[in-house]
Amino acid sequence: MSETIDLAQALIQVDSVTPEDKGCQQMIADYLEPLGFKNESMPFGEVTNLWSRRGNESPCLVFAGHTDVVPTGPQDAWKFPPFSAHIEGDMLYGRGAADMKSSIACFMAASKRFVESYPEHRGSIAFLITSDEEGPAVDGTVKVIETLEARNEKFEYCLVGEPSSSKKLADSIKNGRRGSLNGKLNVKGIQGHIAYPDLADNPIHNLAPALEQLVNINWDHGNEYFPPTSFQVSNIHAGTGVTNVIPGEIEVLFNFRFSTEHTAEALQQSVQAVLDHHNLDYDIEWNLSGNPFITEGDGELIQAVKQACHSIVGYEPELSTGGGTSDGRFIAPTGAQTIELGPLNDTIHKVNECVSVSDLNKLTDIYYQTMINLLVK
Repeated sequence: MSETIDLAQALIQVDSVTPEDKGCQQMIADYLEPLGFKNESMPFGEVTNLWSRRGNESPCLVFAGHTDVVPTGPQDAWKFPPFSAHIEGDMLYGRGAADMKSSIACFMAASKRFVESYPEHRGSIAFLITSDEEGPAVDGTVKVIETLEARNEKFEYCLVGEPSSSKKLADSIKNGRRGSLNGKLNVKGIQGHIAYPDLADNPIHNLAPALEQLVNINWDHGNEYFPPTSFQVSNIHAGTGVTNVIPGEIEVLFNFRFSTEHTAEALQQSVQAVLDHHNLDYDIEWNLSGNPFITEGDGELIQAVKQACHSIVGYEPELSTGGGTSDGRFIAPTGAQTIELGPLNDTIHKVNECVSVSDLNKLTDIYYQTMINLLVK
């Protein structure tokens, strides 16, 4: 097996369910230190973060990722124990195999090869690793970025190892993500006997026209980088559980996935205008998971990655902003060119999560060639 695969297995064998790291970052730091990296642990709350940098000059390429994984679900449903990092044929099985400990292993092996081949490379290389990506994401990457910004430590490029590939390795890279805005709406009525509706006020009936209007709004048409903004209701709850009581309130959970055509503030104002138009008695709580971000396709990082992919796998990846959010939403606002490139995403968070061994070796080559393209003149 290659060094990449040995590293991936060692990381996957640690049951670092979010927000636990359980020594993964120390393993990474111990590997990087002999290569000239200066390691800095940045714990916040229950979360462990690692900032490791080799060099102080610009430009700086940051490899970003997370050592925490989602729970395994029923372990007896797995083909192999989820933290065994078992290899069968070309497939490496385990929780975090695709999302995203294997990418970190590729970062590590590629960096070692690069430093040994180009010890006097220009610029800097850094690792930003957290154990709070799969959880609330409040004490992880966002806090590291705040710390770096406070001391004016900048970097120009960031490659996040999230599993971006769809059908084959490196067929897609994420050069941006949609914003995510969550709403929790509570509409008040008056509870009463269902046989005497004149003595009650049914909040379900009151909300229905407003909800229909919200569902049918065309929020925007998207743009060259993003699909149209989407409004989706995820949960509706009302009632006491019996058939003869008009409920006193209804709770609705909903989400916007929005493009750069909108701001979170504008969406909030639009929703509240609709609710006010229908004279509803309501409370609403908003939670912004992240704003949309985009890295332009003609930037140095995307060009370097495209050239690396073409030289290793024979084709260039397509640019995409689909899918959910990532820690890139905390990094891009610094001004750094930020993209995501990693293995296939078809088994992430599933039972029997797995990744191709041969793909990981190729991904290591892509990361290595990307460093050459950016940091060697």
